[in-house]
Amino acid sequence: MAVYTMKEAKPAPSTSKGLVFWLRENLFSTIPNTLLTLLGIYFIYTTVPPLLDWMIFDATWSGTKEEVVKEGARWIFIIEKFDQFMYGFYPEALHWRPNLVAILSIIFVFFIPRLSSIKIKFVSMLLYPVVCFILIRGGLGLEVVGTEKWGGLMLTILVAAVGIIASFPIGILLALGRQSDNMPIVKTLCVGFIEFIRGVPLITILFMASVVLPLFFSDGIEFDKLLRALIGITLFQAAYIAEVIRGGLQAIPKGQYEASESLGLTYWQGMILIILPQALKISIPNLVGSFISLFKDTTLVLIIGLFDILAMVTLTNSDTSWLGFEIEGYVFVTLIYWVFCFSMSQYSRVIERRYNTDH
Repeated sequence: MAVYTMKEAKPAPSTSKGLVFWLRENLFSTIPNTLLTLLGIYFIYTTVPPLLDWMIFDATWSGTKEEVVKEGARWIFIIEKFDQFMYGFYPEALHWRPNLVAILSIIFVFFIPRLSSIKIKFVSMLLYPVVCFILIRGGLGLEVVGTEKWGGLMLTILVAAVGIIASFPIGILLALGRQSDNMPIVKTLCVGFIEFIRGVPLITILFMASVVLPLFFSDGIEFDKLLRALIGITLFQAAYIAEVIRGGLQAIPKGQYEASESLGLTYWQGMILIILPQALKISIPNLVGSFISLFKDTTLVLIIGLFDILAMVTLTNSDTSWLGFEIEGYVFVTLIYWVFCFSMSQYSRVIERRYNTDH
C-alpha cells in the first residue's frame, strides 16, 4: 500500500502576489506608467519635505513675535488671532453660545437621520434653526448680539448653512415648476427666474441685495445687511439647485410616471412618494458639488462689509503689531476650507451608500 506524505504549502511567488506584484501592476506596468511614477516621486521629493519643514519641524508654536528665530511658519500669529478668525467681533464672554450651536449642529447632522419617528424628525427640523438663531443672536433672556459683530468662521458657516437649507426646498419647487408642462404660466415664471439668476454673477446679486433692495423700503425702515445677503445667496443658489434636480427628474424613466398614475396617485402624491426620492438620489453628487461651491463663494460677502474668515485674515494683517504674517493666515484659511469641503464630500458618499439600491 502506497504511503503519501502531506507537503507543506508554499507561499505564492512574488510575481503574482505581494508588494512587488502590486508595484509592477499599478506603478511600473508600462513605460509611460514608469515615467509618470518616477516623475511623481521626484515631485513629492522636491515639494513635501520642504513643506513639512516649513509647516511643522521649523515652525514656531509658542512665544512672542520678538522671540521668533526659526525660518518656518510662525503659528503664534494664528494662536494670537484665533478668536477673531473663529468668531469675528463676537463678545469673548459669549463664545459659549456659538460653540453650543456647533455641538447641536453635529448632533443634528449625525443623529437625527437615524431616528425612526417621523414626528420627532419633523419637530427637530423646526426647532433646530429657531434654537440656533436665539443662541447666536440672543433674546429670551440672553444678551442680544448685533449681526455687525458676527464674523470669522462662524459667519462663513452660517451663510453657507442658511443658503443650503433655504435654497433646497425652493430649488425643488422651481424644478417641478419648470417641468410642469400643463401649467404654462408657472413654467414660464420658473424658467424666467432660473435663467435670469444663472445669467447674473453672485457678486452682482449681493450688490443688488445690499444697495438696490433698501430703495424699495420706506424711509426709516432698516433691513439687516446680513439678512439681505442671505436672501440674495438663497435665491442665487436655488436657481442652480433647481437645474441639478431637473437633471435628476429627466433621468427618471417614463415608466415610473406611468406607474404612479396606474396606482391612482395624484400628481403631488406621485412626485413625493415615487419620482422625487429617485431624482434626489441620482442628484446627490451634483447637489453636494453645488453646496461646496456655495461654501467657497461665501467669501464674496466681504464686498458688502461682512467679515468672514478670509476677510478676518485680511483685516488682522493690517494690524501694525503683526505685519508680515499674511502667509500663515492664508495657509490656515486654506486648511479650514479644505477640511470643510472634504468633510462635505465624504458625507455625501455616506449618504450615497445609505440610499444605494443597486443590489
